[in-house]
Amino acid sequence: MRFKQKVAIVTGGARGIGAETARLLAIEGAHVALFDLNEPQLKETADSLRIYGNEVLTFIVNIKDRAQVQQAVQQVVAHFKKVDVLVNCAGVLKDNLLPNMTEEEWDCVIDINLKGSYILAQAVEPYMVQKRSGKIVLISSQAALGAKGRVNYAASKAGVQGITRTLAIELGPSGINVNSVAPGFIDTEMSAVSEKFSNKRGIKNFQKVKQEMINSNPIRRTGKPEDIAYTILFLASEQASYITGQTIYVTGAP
Repeated sequence: MRFKQKVAIVTGGARGIGAETARLLAIEGAHVALFDLNEPQLKETADSLRIYGNEVLTFIVNIKDRAQVQQAVQQVVAHFKKVDVLVNCAGVLKDNLLPNMTEEEWDCVIDINLKGSYILAQAVEPYMVQKRSGKIVLISSQAALGAKGRVNYAASKAGVQGITRTLAIELGPSGINVNSVAPGFIDTEMSAVSEKFSNKRGIKNFQKVKQEMINSNPIRRTGKPEDIAYTILFLASEQASYITGQTIYVTGAP
């Protein structure tokens, strides 16, 4: 097992890509700490992971809150004596076209998706540097290349790629790999949110647009959480020890 006795923090771990990543980590031997704000779902996911025989801790954490993040990371280290892997799957959408986008919508997405990535990396850094090893995997998005009605989200996810490259340079000498994964359209609860607010992006028929995207995709389907989770696991493993500062696009298309 690639992650036997490893300790992994997974944010956004209650559902979607985060939950699937945590499940695969647990299957491969990791102890997992789940950070999320959805307490009922967090408990349900944690209970489902414990069948694999490893420890699972849960923390109610808003990742844009530095004090909450630092306290939770400290508790993880106090319990396990280390942290080997950080996977930041927490994220939010607040879609709108530029003339209608509010500062609240801008700030919320930037604070969670971008600032949250920085706060989390800063919180785990001293523990990884101390043992001179660690894997950080952040979540970007295909939207980093541009997406109508998502100037805030695109900016945040492009920023994640900048964080990834910069931290790879800074932390590489301490034995820490930093990479990111950029998903395309993945069927998760966030996709349902995207559909609900598609009119704000000027999309009149979301299902038609989705089908057109599938038809133009060589693999002819949308992504599933496990498509992203398997990529995350590879980047978090020792098999990827010579890969750093990279963003892997997982979109089903060239």
